[in-house]
Amino acid sequence: MIYFDNAATTMRKPECVIEAVAAAMRSLGNAGRGVHEASLEASRTIFDTRCLMADFFGAENPKQIAFTANSTEALNIAIKGLFEPGDHVITTVLEHNSVLRPLYELQEKGIRLSFVGCDGSGQPDYDAFETLIDGDTKGIVCTHGSNLTGNLVDIARIGRIAHEHGLLFVADASQTAGVFPINVREMQIDVLCFTGHKSLMGPQGTGGLYVREGLKVRPLLSGGSGVQTYSRTHPAEMPTALEAGTLNGHGIAGLHAAVEYIRETGMNVIREKEQALMRQFHEGVSRNPKIRVYGDFSDYNRCPVVALNIGDYDSSEVSDELFMTYGIATRPGAHCAPLMHEALGTVSQGAVRFSFSYFNTEEEVSQALDALAELTADE
Repeated sequence: MIYFDNAATTMRKPECVIEAVAAAMRSLGNAGRGVHEASLEASRTIFDTRCLMADFFGAENPKQIAFTANSTEALNIAIKGLFEPGDHVITTVLEHNSVLRPLYELQEKGIRLSFVGCDGSGQPDYDAFETLIDGDTKGIVCTHGSNLTGNLVDIARIGRIAHEHGLLFVADASQTAGVFPINVREMQIDVLCFTGHKSLMGPQGTGGLYVREGLKVRPLLSGGSGVQTYSRTHPAEMPTALEAGTLNGHGIAGLHAAVEYIRETGMNVIREKEQALMRQFHEGVSRNPKIRVYGDFSDYNRCPVVALNIGDYDSSEVSDELFMTYGIATRPGAHCAPLMHEALGTVSQGAVRFSFSYFNTEEEVSQALDALAELTADE
């Protein structure tokens, strides 16, 4: 199988990640639940990974990194823990449902939502952010990279806008963490949400959020913490405040190995290869008049994603044919990005998304281009 669905999850992981998870499953106990070696080793693994992630994102303190199961959980914690009825929140049409659905839930409870639109290539209207700000505006929630078009969003610019107006800024780094450098302090990000299983190359079931020191986020969950057992309320101190229950120690061990792999290989090296594969593919499909490509490719410094359609064919038909006939795995449909599809006019058709990883090859890209040429030959 040629796997081009890396924006959904990086199926091919570094060998060190697999080994780290296997080793952890053989040896780790439950962190913070004992003084025996198995528990202590789990605690050390999680703490070391917390320190690694804090340094990776430029956080001021490791305790400001809380682990979750994925970015959806992290975004729910951030959005539901920061905003209240009466608040005004600004977001964009680029967002994934992991941002939109929590915001819609809060809208039903009394928050007010405004959406920044985009141009025909899916780039957000940056000037619109400031025009939407009013006296009730509490914050901005925005993706760093579109999972549909691959367009990279200038979150440093949005962070400046937010902080010039005294607003909170929540950034969704689901598609970018691990492949683009992110410094939460330089970019003025108050809460950064990330997942471990995409460009961070870690296991599924891992992720987390950075919370700026001094900022209080209401916990989404409460329960066991390993500390303050006789208190009726969940501990308020970070990161325990946002980590009720047993953490995925085995997955976090794999995430640690993955981030170390990225550092040793070089994030720039990884990104440049992925973008080179994307460029090879984009230039190839752009020469085919029967293929329509979505997104802004004026600059190849973007997420390694190319979404396309062939004529009026449903995207699922095309994706199924690519897999059944050519063994090429892609992602069709709506990609959990409904407003982006509305903006692009692809609601009924969807789009076929090709997303590339460091472990793909130029030969695989060539085979995909040949397959698309055959599919469009009789059109």
